[in-house]
Amino acid sequence: MRLGIQLGYSGEGFAADVDEVVEYEEAGAELVVVPEAYSFDAVSRLGFLAARTRRMELASGVMQIYTRTPTLTAMTAAGIDYVSGGRFSLGLGASGPQVIEGFHGVRYDAPVARTRQIVEICRRVWRRETLVFEGGHYRIPLPGEYAKPLKLINHPVRPRIPVLLAAMGPRNVALAAEIAEGWQALWIDPRNAARVFGDALADGRSRRDPALGPLDISVPVPFALREQGLDRHRAQLALYLGGMGARGRNFSNDLVRRYGYADEATRIQELYLSGRRAEAVAAVPEDLVAATSLTGPPDEIRRRLDALAGAGVTTLLVSPLATERAERVKDVQTLSTLLATR
Repeated sequence: MRLGIQLGYSGEGFAADVDEVVEYEEAGAELVVVPEAYSFDAVSRLGFLAARTRRMELASGVMQIYTRTPTLTAMTAAGIDYVSGGRFSLGLGASGPQVIEGFHGVRYDAPVARTRQIVEICRRVWRRETLVFEGGHYRIPLPGEYAKPLKLINHPVRPRIPVLLAAMGPRNVALAAEIAEGWQALWIDPRNAARVFGDALADGRSRRDPALGPLDISVPVPFALREQGLDRHRAQLALYLGGMGARGRNFSNDLVRRYGYADEATRIQELYLSGRRAEAVAAVPEDLVAATSLTGPPDEIRRRLDALAGAGVTTLLVSPLATERAERVKDVQTLSTLLATR
């Protein structure tokens, strides 16, 4: 199991965060993932990290499929891969209507079909093919006397940059298992993962090109090597279940329902959307908080790592929780050792 670091959305204190990431790299972390959502863009921060790190891989988590043209997505990925010396993986995701339509002013439609076509276009660009693409959602080049097929001027470091698809619903999870090098999960409850995701993963893998290799499955978790308060994680769960989407169109809420928390998901959303946010946070089930985190003494951590591995997780993206920076770095180093000796 690979050890990665999941950065937060806030751009505040980013320079200090990068200093800490450099220490995590020395402590054994192999990957750092930079989110985007509707915060600062991921690309500028990834470029900064590329200059400050030496070995660890970099990934977006995630760049949204609606906010860049497919060819710009491909160019951007190739650029980050170039400045990092071939260390970048392109994390892509559809986000949701609230962000795409509400913040970007772009219609949210056909996420599965668009994702499939974007991945295909990116791979053609990275192979430096003269780009001609006729799909249901993208046509390159457009018809007209001034448009002609082009290919990327530069020679990418790699003709195939790994693609990691963020997915929660069955169709998107199946698509990730079919066409991507990796699947970026949001939360994985090891007790219920096979029931919730098993059929979709099997469906996608049945059509998977063997040349892609095994599917990498990554999941973010708050982490501490001791019993630790999980107030921030509980608040994040409440935000996603209650506020990251409208009633009837909240993918995180749908996922938790599939995990078996239908009544709780309904109540959290109602409380959150009515402005009673502290009550929404308090309504998040303790069992869900514990199942989607990684805290406790080393023996408990080993048990939870075994459970995550049994659920198919191959990359762990931790958010260290210890109060002091030196303690967080030490915890990551210990976790690296635990993973190496499993």
